[in-house]
Amino acid sequence: MSKIVHVAEEVRIPEGVEVSIDGMKVKVKGPKGELERDFSHARGILLRLDEDEEGKKVVVEAYFANRRLKALVGTVASHIENMITGVTKGFRYKLKIVYSHFPVTVKVEGDKVVIENFLGEKAPRVAKIMPGVKVKVQKDDVIVEGIDIEAVGQTAANIEQATKVKGFDRRVFVDGIYIYAREVAE
Repeated sequence: MSKIVHVAEEVRIPEGVEVSIDGMKVKVKGPKGELERDFSHARGILLRLDEDEEGKKVVVEAYFANRRLKALVGTVASHIENMITGVTKGFRYKLKIVYSHFPVTVKVEGDKVVIENFLGEKAPRVAKIMPGVKVKVQKDDVIVEGIDIEAVGQTAANIEQATKVKGFDRRVFVDGIYIYAREVAE
């Protein structure tokens, strides 16, 4: 098995963003909020803050890396980039409410999205909203926004899964709520 002597990825820290590293815990603070993540499960990689003429950066590196460790360096660097993007701009998922048989009513109640009259069902379907995520319903669109990409994506997936249809022909019964856009909010 071949070993790569040194693998490193750099993540630039923009103005107005504070990054602190305590062992394998990374804390990112920006204008939209604060995110914290523990990378202690990622054995074999090192995290450190560095500074050069272009500004501050986070360096994710590994020594004597195999393929798995090299991939892990890139994954951790991407997670840190997403944290920085989240606290500066945020993330937005857009979902479309599609119905052809029964008019669907979608409401946000606390930490749940309640979907009523889906396929004419009497009992409402419920999707969980993850902490730190805002959900808005505008006509036939559901907009999910937040600073943590994983929480925003999980909330959108919960809403989509709540309206999953089983036992019907998908070509005829297209009713449901579907993700149609993922974007960085400005």
